[in-house]
Amino acid sequence: MSVLLVWITCFPHLFVPAVAVTSRSVQTAGADATPNSHGDGQVLLSRAKRGWVWNQMFVLEEFSGPDPILVGRLHTDLDVGGKRIKYVLAGEGAGTIFAINEMTGDIHAMKRLDREEKAEYTLTAQVTNADTDEPLEPPSEFIIKVQDINDNPPQFTEGPYRASVPEMSAVGTPVTRVTASDADDPVYGNSAKLVYSILEGQPYFSIDPNTATVKIALHGMDREMREEYLVVIQAKDMGGHMGGLSGTTTVTVTLTDINDNPPKFSKSLYEFVIPEDLATGKAGGKVKANDRDIGENAKSTYNIIEGDERGMFEISTDAQTQEGILRLKKPLDFESKKAFTLKVEATNLRFEPSSGGPYKDTATVKIVVEDSDEPPVFSRAAYVLEVNENAPVNTVIGTVNARDPDTTGSLVRYFIDRHTDLERQFNINVDDGKITLAKSLDRETDMWHNITVTATEVRNHSQISRAIVAIRVMDINDNAPEFATEYEAFLCENGKPGQVIQTISAVDKDDPIQGHYFDYRLVPEMLNNPNFTIKNNQDNSISVLAKHDAFRRQKQEMYYLPIIVTDNGHPPLSSTNTLTVRVCGCSKEGIVQSCNVEAYVLPIGLSMGALIAILACIILLLVIVVLFVTLRRNKHEPLIIKDEEDVRENIIRYDDEGGGEEDTEAFDIATLQNPDGVNGFLPRQDIKPDLQFMPRAGQHSGPNGVDVDEFINVRLHEADNDPTAPPYDSIQIYGYEGRGSGAGSLSSLETASSDSDQNYEYLREWGPRFRRLGELYSVGESDRET
Repeated sequence: MSVLLVWITCFPHLFVPAVAVTSRSVQTAGADATPNSHGDGQVLLSRAKRGWVWNQMFVLEEFSGPDPILVGRLHTDLDVGGKRIKYVLAGEGAGTIFAINEMTGDIHAMKRLDREEKAEYTLTAQVTNADTDEPLEPPSEFIIKVQDINDNPPQFTEGPYRASVPEMSAVGTPVTRVTASDADDPVYGNSAKLVYSILEGQPYFSIDPNTATVKIALHGMDREMREEYLVVIQAKDMGGHMGGLSGTTTVTVTLTDINDNPPKFSKSLYEFVIPEDLATGKAGGKVKANDRDIGENAKSTYNIIEGDERGMFEISTDAQTQEGILRLKKPLDFESKKAFTLKVEATNLRFEPSSGGPYKDTATVKIVVEDSDEPPVFSRAAYVLEVNENAPVNTVIGTVNARDPDTTGSLVRYFIDRHTDLERQFNINVDDGKITLAKSLDRETDMWHNITVTATEVRNHSQISRAIVAIRVMDINDNAPEFATEYEAFLCENGKPGQVIQTISAVDKDDPIQGHYFDYRLVPEMLNNPNFTIKNNQDNSISVLAKHDAFRRQKQEMYYLPIIVTDNGHPPLSSTNTLTVRVCGCSKEGIVQSCNVEAYVLPIGLSMGALIAILACIILLLVIVVLFVTLRRNKHEPLIIKDEEDVRENIIRYDDEGGGEEDTEAFDIATLQNPDGVNGFLPRQDIKPDLQFMPRAGQHSGPNGVDVDEFINVRLHEADNDPTAPPYDSIQIYGYEGRGSGAGSLSSLETASSDSDQNYEYLREWGPRFRRLGELYSVGESDRET
């Protein structure tokens, strides 16, 4: 059995064992393998102890030289004598990175090996026949591992860094943490072991060499002294020893502000001169307290802590400039006080509990009031005056008063602003301010008058002040009461005595202090009125009542009732108002139906509209009759309609499918058109009967006529027994007048007696409607009109 021997040539300082790769039948070489006697660096394993050797690993240090380097040598025991064999290398990098000498089995690395790109390669070795390329032994697999060397420096991938820390932080306060990485193998040697240090930034900061945490190294770092620091940090591999590679980064550290500085006024004393006519709310001066802090820590609030007992001033903070703005709360008066001394305090809004705050500072503010020419001042801002509405012209209503507040004391003149007194109803004395009446006033027209009075300095006409004068017009009793509305009452003919016809109330344009009270009474000539009376309702209203129930429209349609209304003023005033009462026809429920006299003669229950409709129908019927008669005179033809001239108006309704044209034939109306058909029989012409019947004579009425009921029954019997009658109901009209009524005629035109001689009491027995008719005709002359 042949044996494939592999030996590796490495760098002198590395130990690389020689390994034999055998065929399937050999055994693994044991520990008692001894080198041969050739002394050429080959290791020949004993055949007796050779076995399977798979996945062997060979270590080769990465290099950067330009020349190929020998990795190892393959050898087999088949390579003896003149037998031609060939070594073949396959696997990762074979033919590109690694090359083999087919004759000798030497393996060389042809390119630069970089562990950071690829750390190991898996290859396969085999021996074949050089002539036939047939495998002489099974392939053997082995691994070439690239050994790391320190060829990559540390790198800060996230730098440069920025960090912040509060000023005055204690020593050892963490600021930030940096991180560096090394591409070398961290498990082999110290190539990737990093140590951190500060190259620049001491003595203010320090760094932990292992964790890379940057910390405060100096006590009392003040932002107001220095706000920003630049720290240079180095990371070195090989544990920081000589020969290691290094990388650097920067950290910009900013000290953040804390409130460790109090506000400070730029001056201890401020002086301002303010004119006395400065409007309230206007700024009179500004103060400023500076603070070395920034942001919210530099904001301050200002307060007046002394010298403003009258509450004349206020101070506020300008949000943009942080200045204290002094403003007026009340008007200044040079004549009462010429100077003020205030003490102002500035206090930080925020403070650090550990800094012993809050911080504050005070300053003195002196204010000198400058005298100004002021307008006159009225004794009151508004005046309310009263005057009676009947006051005569030139009556003094009241007086306004104004004075010049200046020390010089100029005279004042008074005027009325005519824009507020367009009708010139008032005048004012320019010297003493007395307001007088220029025109008479009416409270019912205007209860209040608002005018504006101006006061002007004689010395300086530009100094003007104004005051409102409200003049109230006092009421007097100069208006008589009258009805609240124009009343028109309606009285039912069938009303009852004592029935309330109308409730009446009154109104008065006057407005007495004690309120209104009205007295109602009939005019003297109507005190004994037989028809109406009044009743006081004790609420400034009265009710008008009917005294009897004999009111009739045909006798008197309308009544007039004059009523006197008197108020309780001084002196009392009164007026006479007339109530109109109409007599109307009403229903049983008391609902008014008609109030006209002409409607009385119409039939009961028949309105004017219905009467007009009836008259129109009658006129239309007369026109039709006249046309019909005219046509008869022009055509001397029989009234019986021929078959070919038969005209019919039909209304036909079907509930099922008909039988054809026979169903559309209507009944013959010739009977109704021929007066001879009343007493005789005429054959129907719309159908052809199967059997011909002889005409039958109808019954004739007796001398006094027959009853309508009997007449209709006879005609109905004839229609039911007529075989030629159509198979449907038809309408037949018969012109027949009855015998008349047993009561006789009700018309008064046929009697020769007068209304007074006729007795209508018998009509009461005919029913309620005739009873009412009898009452209407039996009215005597005893009714009196009022």
